[in-house]
Amino acid sequence: MKLISQGAEAKIFLIEESIIKDRFRKRYRHKELDEKLRGFRAKREAKVLEKLYGMDFPVPQVLDVRRNKLVIEQIKGKLVKDIFDEELKNKRLLSRLSREIGKKIAFLHSHDIIHADLTTSNMILTDEIFFIDFGLSYFSAKIEDKAVDLHLLERALESKHHKIFRECFANVLRGYGSYDKSGEVIARLDEVRMRGRNKAKMGS
Repeated sequence: MKLISQGAEAKIFLIEESIIKDRFRKRYRHKELDEKLRGFRAKREAKVLEKLYGMDFPVPQVLDVRRNKLVIEQIKGKLVKDIFDEELKNKRLLSRLSREIGKKIAFLHSHDIIHADLTTSNMILTDEIFFIDFGLSYFSAKIEDKAVDLHLLERALESKHHKIFRECFANVLRGYGSYDKSGEVIARLDEVRMRGRNKAKMGS
């Protein structure tokens, strides 16, 4: 078993063709509460993945859930983050991938699934783009939650791909237009942006 990454909530291990996501204990939390919370989050992530997998949405297949551990299939491909970094001048490719991302977010939102950690580091390109790491995901029909989901991606693109983020996000929104409530969500996105700017001004 090989440790391949570690985030704020979990360690990610590779074992043969499988990924094990192990949510580690937070010492500042009460032990029993921490155990319940980690188990709940593992089960919720599994539920979201199983629902999407059953609808043929490109996500890893859940192989097992063990208390606070989630075992999923390994997706072999290239991080979209790395492709965006390497293909700055390939406008056609960037446009195609960005639109595909937007269409896939539209699918999630049309089924009231909020990813809550949309970054190009959580997308893998094989024959299509797979979405991974649904550890913060949840179900919600609220327009506000969907707008915030998009805003998180916009901020991630600006942070990690600042040279191309405007064009890429514009294409994301074009792809997102396939969602029948996209107009409402994008209108709310403007409000979310404004609130973010106002907070930044107040904090400066």
